[in-house]
Amino acid sequence: MVLLLFNTRRRFVIVLLLVTLSCFSFRLCFGQDRITSFTTPIKDTDTLLCKSGVFRFGFFTPVNSTTRLRYVGIWYDKIPKQTVVWVANKDTPINDASGVVSISDDGNLVITDGRNRLLWSTNVTVPPVAPNATWVQLMDTGNLALQDNRNNGEILWESFKHPYNSFLPTMSLGTNKRTGENLKLTSWRSYQDPSTGNYTAGLAPLTFPELTFPELLIWKNNVPIWRSGPWNGQVFIGLPDVDSLLFLDGFNLINDKQGTFSMSFANDSFMYHFNLDPDGVIYQRDWSTSLRDWRIGAMFPSTYCDAYGICGPYGSCSSREDPPCECVKGFVPRNSTEWKARNWSNGCVRKGQLRCERQSNGGGKGDVFVRLQKMKVPVNAVQSDANEQDCPKQCKDNCSCIAYAFDRGIGCMLWSGNLVDMQSSLRTGIDLYIRLPHSELKTYSNRAVIIIAPVLGVAFLAAVCVLLACRKFKKRPDTSAELMFKRMEALTSGNETASNQVKLKELPLFEFQVLATATGSFSLRNKLGQGGFGPVYKGKLSEGQEIAVKRLSQASGQGLEELMNEVVVISKLQHRNLVKLLGCCIEGVERLLVYEYMPNKSLDAYLFDPLKQKILDWKTRFNIMEGICRGLLYLHRDSRLKIIHRDLKVSNILLDDNLNPKISDFGLARVFRANEDEANTRRVVGTYGYMSPEYAMEGLISEKSDVFSLGVIFLEILSGRKNSHKEETNLNLLAYAWKLWNEGEAASLADPTIFDKSFEKEITRCVQIGLLCAQETANDRPNVSTVIWMLTTENTNLQEPKQRALIARRGSCDQGSLSINDLSLTAVTGR
Repeated sequence: MVLLLFNTRRRFVIVLLLVTLSCFSFRLCFGQDRITSFTTPIKDTDTLLCKSGVFRFGFFTPVNSTTRLRYVGIWYDKIPKQTVVWVANKDTPINDASGVVSISDDGNLVITDGRNRLLWSTNVTVPPVAPNATWVQLMDTGNLALQDNRNNGEILWESFKHPYNSFLPTMSLGTNKRTGENLKLTSWRSYQDPSTGNYTAGLAPLTFPELTFPELLIWKNNVPIWRSGPWNGQVFIGLPDVDSLLFLDGFNLINDKQGTFSMSFANDSFMYHFNLDPDGVIYQRDWSTSLRDWRIGAMFPSTYCDAYGICGPYGSCSSREDPPCECVKGFVPRNSTEWKARNWSNGCVRKGQLRCERQSNGGGKGDVFVRLQKMKVPVNAVQSDANEQDCPKQCKDNCSCIAYAFDRGIGCMLWSGNLVDMQSSLRTGIDLYIRLPHSELKTYSNRAVIIIAPVLGVAFLAAVCVLLACRKFKKRPDTSAELMFKRMEALTSGNETASNQVKLKELPLFEFQVLATATGSFSLRNKLGQGGFGPVYKGKLSEGQEIAVKRLSQASGQGLEELMNEVVVISKLQHRNLVKLLGCCIEGVERLLVYEYMPNKSLDAYLFDPLKQKILDWKTRFNIMEGICRGLLYLHRDSRLKIIHRDLKVSNILLDDNLNPKISDFGLARVFRANEDEANTRRVVGTYGYMSPEYAMEGLISEKSDVFSLGVIFLEILSGRKNSHKEETNLNLLAYAWKLWNEGEAASLADPTIFDKSFEKEITRCVQIGLLCAQETANDRPNVSTVIWMLTTENTNLQEPKQRALIARRGSCDQGSLSINDLSLTAVTGR
């Protein structure tokens, strides 16, 4: 009996000891979503996971970072793309894996390094401090909360009150005039560097005592660069595309009338957030399980006219007009020379003086108010208690009031200073009334009397003519299009016959509105990518045909010449490995090209994505290499024009439904005469990392320039790595391939996802071909027809590659590893 009791007690002690050890080792007693004073601190390899499994907290290094710095933050779990939504030690990273997150003796959550130096703290007062006084929990909402264990879990500190670059559901942004608190988003410095960036976003601070309605702003270094317009209870009334707004579903702004605003939104899914990116743009993103990627639903700013104050004082912007800026009625440009040169920063001035004081004294006719419709109202409005009927009178009776507007959700708005940051023709806009001298109204009336009768007559005749013309012609190029075609024909430099030039004019011209409708007003949901030329959007025409629309960005270094060059070149080319141009659009400031739609986007989207690169097996990659060669051979030898692409790279290789390659982006292509083999240019354009030495350094262009780029592409396809990627030896991909070749280990360059012993000989052969193409001397490189022969002919002895290219051949050191794939040059003077 005693023995039995002893054994039972011993078993109980053993079980209790095991349970206790489990609690301390795995935090099972307190859950995996929290830290307490007596649990094991979180080390570099440990994490917290919220109960729902959506968010994880711990140490991370940003994707594609060139450093090994460690940060502590919160990110989405179970998503293949690293998406960090909050960072603690953003400006104090850890240089190694020695970091620890724990509860300190004073009850704060702290981050320390291997030397026990304090790098970050919640920095709140927790009196009196006692053992296990506080604990930290990662909530299902993504909020990290420091709680008081003695006071029913009172929250002492939370990450939602210290937001960084992401705005999550149930989070609030706001401003408190009494306390001076202003919760704003702050961007990362770059996509690889989470330290404090240059951009902030949030509700405007209350600088005017009378201001009682909020606006959303983005600042760059505390200077506003974008403004939403005021909130009317449902939407911000200054946003250009109401269809893309998400404020109608779940957004709420609370105003306590005491100087405190807070904005929050609720959503059924936490896989949804707003993010202020390092480029100063707010993106709305939601996770698509089918696409396995974030979908972009809205973007602010989204148009050229969204730039804060782009047209200066009393200037109004319309993205549908060319030029986009114009002075409002009664105003003229302050500096007409600057205005004509498209420099609108100085804005406009009144044509005539106001007569408000004379009206007050009973002398002469007073001022009048002119209505501007569907406007984004100016900044710095002051709210009045006047109703809709009394609002005009209140402004009219106040000589300092120069404009007013009324919105039922906001009330009466008055302006007394310069009218800045206006837009017209907005679907969410409202009517704005601007004070003008009576003489301006008289001018308009006199003009109307003189002009209206003949105009009506002319308009009637014009309408009849237009109707008759429309019956005969469905589309007719406008004047700018006609001029464009004349300039295009000049670009051919006598290479084309008259009949071919006529065929050039047969290229379809699309109306801008047709393309806007097809792309959902160029919605970010339809954005396929971004190049040096501008963004590319997916579209669908009314007859059901899917298209890709490239829209020239006004900020792009490329312009009409490149667009015309691309139309001239690609409209003449028909090959299964070249993308097909369907048409173009030239309207006002808009320049667009319309292509066949490639559902699999570009080659780089597969090669450099850890998940998608598995789709490209060895056979597929080999077929892609061969297809690129056949498209390039057509450009060099088989087409009616002899064309050097000059910007051949993996991002300019598109993939169709069957992953067949199609060369695209001919904006920088050079058309050669039939008897011309080489040319010299002082304008070097293209992308470092793919540029041949003789072209980058001396401006020499030939077929062999494209062959060099082809060799780099081969090595990237084989390895699944960018040429700019640095290996452990600090060599770029091209230099690293040469090193492996000289060591007899060329096959080890291959992407592990495709390597197989049965393919080793083929892979080694393709590495050799890539290095032959990337030799320093142009004459040593094979032409494209020889490359195809080497790819498709087995049991043939190939030449040994001689020397890898050194980008800075005339320098004193080897800079072959300094090729940068992502740096595009558009105007560099050659030697």
